[in-house]
Amino acid sequence: MIKTQLHPQFITDTAGKKLVILTQLEFDAIIDELEEHEDIHLYDEAKASDEPSIPIDIAFKIIETGRQIKK
Repeated sequence: MIKTQLHPQFITDTAGKKLVILTQLEFDAIIDELEEHEDIHLYDEAKASDEPSIPIDIAFKIIETGRQIKK
């Protein structure tokens, strides 16, 4: 749920198309909310998948080992 209260303003362009104006704070709050919903959706997809997975700490160790080898 968006924690920032929205105060949209509406204008109409010369073609009759309605546009919405938000403050930067309001816009950022909406973007944060959308990104959180996307993360939740991706998590749910991963949990429902039959694809093999490994714990995150092991994944980080594998990545770090790969970085050290390249040096």
